[in-house]
Amino acid sequence: MDNASRHTLFSFFNEIGIIAQLSRAAMEARLPKGLTLPHFSVINHLIRVKDGQTPLALAKAFQVPKTTMTHTLSGLLDHGLVDMRPNPKDGRSKTVWLTEAGRQFRETAIRSIDPDMSAIKSAIPEEKIAEILPILAEIRNFMDAYRDEN
Repeated sequence: MDNASRHTLFSFFNEIGIIAQLSRAAMEARLPKGLTLPHFSVINHLIRVKDGQTPLALAKAFQVPKTTMTHTLSGLLDHGLVDMRPNPKDGRSKTVWLTEAGRQFRETAIRSIDPDMSAIKSAIPEEKIAEILPILAEIRNFMDAYRDEN
């Protein structure tokens, strides 16, 4: 890889990393006490993809150790945002299901960042952001597939 390409790609991912850190801090500042972005992310994943997944499947999806996911799920259970049920496929493992409170938590959390989103929308036209969404989705899809191959 030549230096110009390396610099461009590094700069791209560096900007994404900074945006991720800033957006994480903004979201966590608005979440209820005792809940973190990993809690929100699991709830969001279960709504976006599907609930009824095993803790191991969730750990793989988030690329974290199973113990880390177990800890995150424990917090969600303590707050009544998920239920654990026996896995009907094997009876040994558990599956994670959203509660109505979990679904409501996600909606409330998303609405809580409206002031931040309004500020962004005032500074950067929504159409401009919409233009880059397909490119970001393409990169995410590639990286998901690439991770699974390696």
